[in-house]
Amino acid sequence: MLAAVRSAWALFVGLGMIMLGNGLQNSLLGIRATAEAFTTETTGWVMSGYFLGFLAGAVVTPKVVGNVGHVRVFAALASTASTAALVHAVFVDPWTWGCMRVVTGFCYAGLYIVAESWLNDRATNETRGSMLSVYMLVVLGGVAGGQFLLNLSDPNSFVLFVLASVLVSLALVPISVSVGSAPDFSAPTPVGIRALFRASPLGVVGSWGTGVSNGALFSMGAVYAGLIGLEVSQIAVFVGMVIIGGMAFQWPIGRLSDKLDRRRVLAGVTFSAAFIGFVAPIFSGGNLIGLYAIAFLLGGMSFPMYSLCLAHTNDYLTPKQMVAASGTLMLVNGTGAIFGPIVISQLMGRIGPDGFFILIGIVHAAIGVFALYRMARRASVPLREQGPSIPVATSLNAPTATLPMDAYRDHRDRDLAAMAVGSRPRR
Repeated sequence: MLAAVRSAWALFVGLGMIMLGNGLQNSLLGIRATAEAFTTETTGWVMSGYFLGFLAGAVVTPKVVGNVGHVRVFAALASTASTAALVHAVFVDPWTWGCMRVVTGFCYAGLYIVAESWLNDRATNETRGSMLSVYMLVVLGGVAGGQFLLNLSDPNSFVLFVLASVLVSLALVPISVSVGSAPDFSAPTPVGIRALFRASPLGVVGSWGTGVSNGALFSMGAVYAGLIGLEVSQIAVFVGMVIIGGMAFQWPIGRLSDKLDRRRVLAGVTFSAAFIGFVAPIFSGGNLIGLYAIAFLLGGMSFPMYSLCLAHTNDYLTPKQMVAASGTLMLVNGTGAIFGPIVISQLMGRIGPDGFFILIGIVHAAIGVFALYRMARRASVPLREQGPSIPVATSLNAPTATLPMDAYRDHRDRDLAAMAVGSRPRR
């Protein structure tokens, strides 16, 4: 495992820099938008542009890579994303920022696709699970670490925008000089949403709702913290705790869903997120420790939800369908993420900052109610036939699911082989 990670050190370093820049820039824009007197509703529209560009980049980039090549595409996207970060500092205008968010989302989607395809090429069936775990730590750890870079300078200056730009530019260096030959890349063709909904209604609805919730949580968290009067250092801790919570709970929740009826775990997790969202306004009046704890728990319950929805959907699919289905679910999740910042900003504009938590609570409660409905409509998959839950990134930070789906497929193939000889499959 260590040898496999060492062989991909340049990729992990590059990804870490990309995620540091992404985490810094996202929260910086929320803080700066509030300081520039953008309305909450306007900020929501601006922030949603990232996810719109993200979906476009996830669709377009694989086709461009096939024609131009990995290194050229990565260099072009990194340069463009670096430039977009600087444009935010030069032209402080909602329309300009909205356009740059679309450009940034497009570029980041492409950067992740190229980096992940290289990482997947370096992994073997034996090391892919370990590589995925390290990848998730780098992705989420980078986003969390980016929050604390806010303390390095005044958000009202141009310095932090320059830092975000530099981080993205530097990510090009280790990847371009150390990854070796470019791998073959072929993106899976997504299956139709209608067909996927027939296979797993809860997986599709849960993925969309999770996109709404996580998109709102990730994009507007800094805005909420600023509106309730937190200082920049406190905003960094608040948003950082959300991401760290997501990191901490991914694995234990996934393991629990492998041992129990996955729908019950999914319902329990989403209802827990709803409860946390509804009680969170109690801690917005100055109890910082309580607020940080709420952020940690809310991130811990919200971010693993996409992995649960994906694993639940795969329980009703054949191994050959899983890679294609993951692409469709990612598009569904990304579409929800576009609406998340818009809807939550409208609610916050009408009822105040507490609308931030209330909407997240409502969305998760709705997912939970639908989960109970589906449990009454269809019997659960027997535990011995459930595949393993693989922690995956959502549209917040990774557009492809080729790496986790390959890991899932490897587990499933081993399970099927074990079942064929009459032994109990390992979970």
